[in-house]
Amino acid sequence: LQYNRVWIPDNDEVWQSAEITKNYKAGDRFLHVQLEDGTELNYPVDPAALPPLRNPDILVGENDLTALSYLHEPAVLHN
Repeated sequence: LQYNRVWIPDNDEVWQSAEITKNYKAGDRFLHVQLEDGTELNYPVDPAALPPLRNPDILVGENDLTALSYLHEPAVLHN
């Protein structure tokens, strides 16, 4: 089972890609994620402001930003 990927803020790299590893339910205080380097962590979240979703890999390098599924700061910077 593959979960969605999100962008989480990072002090060194500004944003880090992470894959959600456990279903999130409304009211949960943590998002269970795995970073690209394999590090697993429980990322604290505010249910009103969940981390932005990452675009599918097929859209990486897209010339037309309006073609991105999700258009936000980390998506633009990564593209």
